[in-house]
Amino acid sequence: MTENLQLNTFYSIMKILMVCLGNICRSPLAEGILQHKINALGLDWEVDSAGTGAYHVGEKPDSRSITTAKRHGIDISEQRARQFTIADFANFDLILVMDASNYHNVLRLSENDRDKEKVELIMNFATPGRNAQVPDPYYDDNGFELVYEMLEKACEALIGKYAV
Repeated sequence: MTENLQLNTFYSIMKILMVCLGNICRSPLAEGILQHKINALGLDWEVDSAGTGAYHVGEKPDSRSITTAKRHGIDISEQRARQFTIADFANFDLILVMDASNYHNVLRLSENDRDKEKVELIMNFATPGRNAQVPDPYYDDNGFELVYEMLEKACEALIGKYAV
């Protein structure tokens, strides 16, 4: 019956990059959440994260991000920060940014329309068309749980769109 049909497209292989400013708070959480979901579903997808700035290259995620993820059964402690590069446009199908600043910084590096089409605010999966932003919790110890909840909803919606 038609009511049971899924209208979404299943992508057997997809490469997704999560991007924030320093790659130690938001994007590592997003990477960890999505990787956890990918593993649970047995999807052959790849997920990575990067920062638009080089402030923390080689460092572990912020300890508060690690603690927040761990509280939800996700281990992100082995991740290491890296900076977004032009090559990421060729290596990833989707480049999901946390806020407007990240969005504009990534687009500045794009070389063509195909590159630009890959870039999206991550929260547009959870709240389409609203261009909601994931706040940077770096200066707010209490903001990490809110960020986790926002990213969890966005990752769930992403999975619903591309894996069902």
